[in-house]
Amino acid sequence: MKFAISLPQECPDGAFDPDAFAAYARRAEELGFDSAWTQEQVLGPWPQLGALETMTFAAACTRRLRIGCSVFVSPLHQPVQLAKSLATLDQLSRGRLEIGFGTGGQGRPFAAFGIGPEHLVSRFTEGIQVMKACWTEPEATLDGRFWQLEGATMEPKPFQKPYPPLWIGGRAPAAVRRAARVADGFFGAGSTTTARFAEQVRVLRAALAERGAPDGIGPAEFPVAKRVYIAVDEDTGRARDRMAAALVSVYGAAFGSALLPVAVLGPADACVQGLREVADAGAGMILLTALFDQAAQMERLAEEVLPHLPGPLS
Repeated sequence: MKFAISLPQECPDGAFDPDAFAAYARRAEELGFDSAWTQEQVLGPWPQLGALETMTFAAACTRRLRIGCSVFVSPLHQPVQLAKSLATLDQLSRGRLEIGFGTGGQGRPFAAFGIGPEHLVSRFTEGIQVMKACWTEPEATLDGRFWQLEGATMEPKPFQKPYPPLWIGGRAPAAVRRAARVADGFFGAGSTTTARFAEQVRVLRAALAERGAPDGIGPAEFPVAKRVYIAVDEDTGRARDRMAAALVSVYGAAFGSALLPVAVLGPADACVQGLREVADAGAGMILLTALFDQAAQMERLAEEVLPHLPGPLS
């Protein structure tokens, strides 16, 4: 069992404290977390720092901690440029990068990014194909529907070979099956309940069994992770109220107000039980995401919760 922690990204204008951020990242490393992760939101009212830049800063502050994003909404990116940025960060971090991609769904402001909502999945899968070609081929040639490469060379390649671990995130069964086809792991969303996540894992394992194990990785070995919104607090009511407000601030009133059932919260023993249920549902890695008091929550998780679960922090 691996445990990951979210990096602090909420930052009202002018409020970023580089020393506090660096201390948080180094402390996560000291506590033994496997990795630290960002989220991506380019447009929206939540004051969230950019994912790639936050990852880069965190990588510079640490030496062992792996750094990831769950997830880049990759259809909104130009894939050649994104491939270059990610390869560069993998080199700068000496191979500590984890990459998560997702379609983002149809509710995105596509026009702001110069594209339309049509053929979203085709654009998504072809973009990944472009990035893999840039990362692995000496001269990449690809005649795609959206992008064309003609003897294109990208150097340096990623430090990790053939490229950093690639996760696909999503909620729909089609996204889960897509992970089995094109990725190295599946990442369950924080907005998904544990029961729904267990259903996704069953879909994933069926797709993996159908695929076989051409790379030697069968259904049991394929990495599975889930983001969990969590709050450790002896006062369950207070934890519930703070989590409900935080989810609305992240997801908006329309969606966030219905998300409280996805969270794990309350006293330490309740959090242990909630995380054990996520692990039993199929997660080999759990990304712990506190939406308030992040540094204090990380300490409480490491001291009061994770020692009671199987893993390196036990």
